[in-house]
Amino acid sequence: MHFLGGKTVNINARETRPAVPPFDTAKLDRLMEEAGIDVIVATSKHNTQYLMGGYKFIFFVAMDAIGHSRYLPVVVYDRGAPDHAAYLGNRMEGGEHQNNPFWTPTVHTATWGTIDAAALAVEHLKKIGKAGTRIGIEPAFLPSDARDALVAGLEGARFVDATHTLERLRAIKTPDELAKLRTASELITEAMNATIAGAREGSTKTEIIEQLRREETTRGLHFEYCLLTLGSSHNRAASPQAWGKGEVLSIDSGGNYHGYIGDLCRMGVLGEPDNELEDLLAEVDAIQHKAFARVQAGAFGREMIEAAEAELKASPSAVFTDFFCHGMGLISHEAPFLMTNHPVAYEGIDADRPLEANMVLSVETTMLHPKRGFIKLEDTLAVTETGYEMFGSTGRGWNRGGA
Repeated sequence: MHFLGGKTVNINARETRPAVPPFDTAKLDRLMEEAGIDVIVATSKHNTQYLMGGYKFIFFVAMDAIGHSRYLPVVVYDRGAPDHAAYLGNRMEGGEHQNNPFWTPTVHTATWGTIDAAALAVEHLKKIGKAGTRIGIEPAFLPSDARDALVAGLEGARFVDATHTLERLRAIKTPDELAKLRTASELITEAMNATIAGAREGSTKTEIIEQLRREETTRGLHFEYCLLTLGSSHNRAASPQAWGKGEVLSIDSGGNYHGYIGDLCRMGVLGEPDNELEDLLAEVDAIQHKAFARVQAGAFGREMIEAAEAELKASPSAVFTDFFCHGMGLISHEAPFLMTNHPVAYEGIDADRPLEANMVLSVETTMLHPKRGFIKLEDTLAVTETGYEMFGSTGRGWNRGGA
């Protein structure tokens, strides 16, 4: 039993025999030392999932709010001391731990909200002698009331932003992560191809998006979004707009496979593509391949950007075409960060660093043609020692609707 917030509650604490941590502890220790962090208190769903070896509580996959507060999973990791690690979770997670024991030596499945999660974090940090040290937090994923509770309970502690540290930890994908990203990409392209083939003249954007959701779900993906255009429009929101003969369709979707993102874009046409459409998609594809050609371990990220932008500059459609690339994995924009504020607001801090094997990149070229519409390819590449492997490579040409 534990006295918390004026009430005595069962904290369901369990000391377990530690399993092997499911991540590179030596790398994390080094990154923490470089950042001046003694202990990390991770609170984002993606980083707690990573630190827990892929585990996430299904009850809160699609939501966080409950009662007057929200779900706040916490992983505490003490630099150089994995035996001090703890997982702090919701009361209903006790059954999850019972069926498939978590690796952390300490597990508290006791919380319903943010304040009790923070209180357990304070208690654990005091127990392992880290209450007054340099504590790494994720500011964007730590609710203000939980942070206030940490500050009040940890006198003398210095709070350090651990976001960059955890991003670096996740940058190089494991074989299991690569397999999940490959599967996510392949299932999305399959679902896109089926959706385009099944759409008919008169099919609305709303109907096509709903069909893609079904196609992805049937294949075992968690549908996240679909950005869709028809005809000459550049508007990618759902609407009653219907697909007409000879018109193009762009379908850009994110689907989640066991926590890992597939994010690709493919093109369709209702009928046969004319010569102009063939040429326009070929321009987009040429820009993509100029970037691909510079991808390999040891190459600087800016090299692929410069190669693609040189090809783009020479394109007849350069004035309304854009190139973009970014890292991806558990979230759709993560390390390596290659371009600054283009369009997502972050610094391209990895452009002048060498790419490393098993990084995963999203490469995309978007043409906003004033008459023919939204023409785009987005591809996923895993960096290898000698080049790259493309995930979900099917359907990169004109896919026919109404098949």
